[in-house]
Amino acid sequence: MTQGPINVIALYFLTISFLFFVGSILGWTIEVLFRRFLSTNNPERKWINPGFLTGPYLPLYGFGLTALFLMSLFPYVGISSLSDLTWLKTIICILSMGVMMTLIEFIAGMIFIRKMHVKLWDYSDRKGNIKGVICPLFSFIWTVLAALYYFFVQPHILKLVLWYFNNIAFSFVVGVFFGVFFVDLGYSIHIVNIVRKFAADHDIIVRYEELKASIRTASEEAKEKAHFILAFKSEQPLLTQLESYREKLLANSRKVRQDLQDDLNEMKKNISSIGNKKS
Repeated sequence: MTQGPINVIALYFLTISFLFFVGSILGWTIEVLFRRFLSTNNPERKWINPGFLTGPYLPLYGFGLTALFLMSLFPYVGISSLSDLTWLKTIICILSMGVMMTLIEFIAGMIFIRKMHVKLWDYSDRKGNIKGVICPLFSFIWTVLAALYYFFVQPHILKLVLWYFNNIAFSFVVGVFFGVFFVDLGYSIHIVNIVRKFAADHDIIVRYEELKASIRTASEEAKEKAHFILAFKSEQPLLTQLESYREKLLANSRKVRQDLQDDLNEMKKNISSIGNKKS
């Protein structure tokens, strides 16, 4: 009596687990290549391990691929033939997928800011941004990517899922992935908690990528080996590295205040000069 529902639940569980596995690894690969060859924030063109985990996976993309896969099926629900599929349903689906990706990004970013005092990414310099976590530009990019996924990637993902169920022994690899993933998650949360406590004690927000770059630069200047995977591994204790990072933030803050003061003084001087000429 319960065999049918159990099989359905197992089917969904295996599908979601597999898609999370694929999306996390592919997303990490895309981010590494983007930061290495295209990102303007990496003019030195160094290899950068993105995210707060140490291994080659990004959960944000795992959740994203899973959401895109499930949402892309919505226009087909309840139709008897492809002729019943309308452009309106397709457009609504793609826009909804873009909104969903933006929502996932916002929730993930805010959890780290509110709970960990850590910024994994920062869009503060983008127009219309909300708390530096999301912005119209990247929401538009997510929507474009959703459209590309819907029309060009989804058929291949369907074939990949079908391959997976025809080669169910591969679930062992997926299981090993999750075993490593959860060990990594525990280690990375430990690191984040150290950063969170330091940030809370000193009332600052730590930009995670900046901190990793600061540690890498300090290691290179000290002629130490800079680690790609274990980005926080260094001869110096993490708290020492955090203190150095905080000092850099304070120095930058003082410089910004001084530049603003200089601009204000220059403006006052110009206004005074104009007033003297008129008199």
